[in-house]
Amino acid sequence: MFSTASRRIVSAASSQTIQANRFFGSTTAMGRKVAVLGAAGGIGQPLSLLLKLSPNVTELACYDIVGTPGVAADLSHIPSIASVTGNVPSSGTWPPSHDTGLEAALTGADIVVIPAGVPRKPGMTRDDLFNTNAGIVKALVEGCAKFCPGAILAIISNPVNSTVPIAAEILKKHGVYDPKKLCGVTTLDVIRANTFVGASMGCDPNEINVPVIGGHAGTTILPLYSQVPGFSPSDEELEAITVRTQFGGDEVVQAKAGAGSATLSMAYAGYVFTDKVLQAMNGADDIVQCAYVESSITDAAFFSSPCKFGPDGVEEVLGYGDITPYEQAWFDKMMPDLKGQIQKGVDYANP
Repeated sequence: MFSTASRRIVSAASSQTIQANRFFGSTTAMGRKVAVLGAAGGIGQPLSLLLKLSPNVTELACYDIVGTPGVAADLSHIPSIASVTGNVPSSGTWPPSHDTGLEAALTGADIVVIPAGVPRKPGMTRDDLFNTNAGIVKALVEGCAKFCPGAILAIISNPVNSTVPIAAEILKKHGVYDPKKLCGVTTLDVIRANTFVGASMGCDPNEINVPVIGGHAGTTILPLYSQVPGFSPSDEELEAITVRTQFGGDEVVQAKAGAGSATLSMAYAGYVFTDKVLQAMNGADDIVQCAYVESSITDAAFFSSPCKFGPDGVEEVLGYGDITPYEQAWFDKMMPDLKGQIQKGVDYANP
């Protein structure tokens, strides 16, 4: 029999679990497997933690070049419905074989989230980042094409403006490209914009939804603050908050002084994006969020705008409404850069 003290401890623990489940929602999961590629990294670990807590995930597969068995073991002690596995690349064999670790992580996955790659550091150019991360994304997406061709891919690895086109080209080469199932995660730009407006207006940022269109790098990020009801900043404040949203990543990189980039906020953004996709897959019919996808609403092949999600991924790419002359000036400025970064990814995948 439990002592009175033991019963109190068990009761308190149960109460904490119930509160956590209430925080993350109460929707019953429908057998959904999510794979996180790069799960032992600065984004991957907190992202995996949040996904482990989601009631919409029943199986969480963690994959990275090192450390994932330990990450998975740690996560497995958290009381939630999701089972957890951790895999690393398989060692070489003769005759040569494929990466059975990646195969195990991807087989049966409904969504694959890819935060793998190196983070940006002070002084690092976008080309530096591209030269490393492009190859990583290419290799992982080739694995997705082989082992889970029907999965929805959520690309976090930067530069997203280029890595998503790389992924599209790789999937096309394998004959499994479906534009509804390939997304660049731009949610971090949205939650930054919501946070900054909330602070300016003195209100709950969770009640705000700023559409952020374009791409996911610097001036290709265009927050449409004119579409926030009740927000009437001065010209100076509008300029400051727009630029801060565009270069919020630099703010974090500089504050961390070389020790990393925006990992925690990006992990949260990746969780929010993935969980909403899962909700749509499970039948929710009101899921609209910004995503960087193949698009025809501008003359850029890929563009971030509000998208309606359904059981099979992106159900409809929505327009972005009316914009002000101020926003139009930023739009006109960003389009050449965005199209150039898209083409760079296409060229990399087709040497």
